[in-house]
Amino acid sequence: VQLQACGGGLVQAGGSLRLSCAASGRTFSSSAMGWFRQAPGKEREFVAAISGWSGSGTYYADNVKGRFAISRDNAKMVYLQMNNLKPGDTAVYYCAAALGAQLRLHSWQYDYWGQGTLVTVSS
Repeated sequence: VQLQACGGGLVQAGGSLRLSCAASGRTFSSSAMGWFRQAPGKEREFVAAISGWSGSGTYYADNVKGRFAISRDNAKMVYLQMNNLKPGDTAVYYCAAALGAQLRLHSWQYDYWGQGTLVTVSS
């Protein structure tokens, strides 16, 4: 079972990036999925989550609400659209999958993790 995150890069403040997370080894259609990030010298923090199956449920950290959007389009892909990026969004972003369908907000609630993709926002 693997999660592969990609789409990170260097962008100026106010710009946009779209992160993708591809799952392999099993279907994740029933899995809640989440994005977390870790900035240098800081703890990993929750960014966004989406429920399993239809993905009708979503939840965002307060500091990204209105700027980021999480979505899923099939059993193996999850996205994080990031708009109006700020230097404070600079971090390694990780996607994660849970065995259950309900929204999860804490890293310990997730069972599988991707390797991370670096997002750098310049001022």
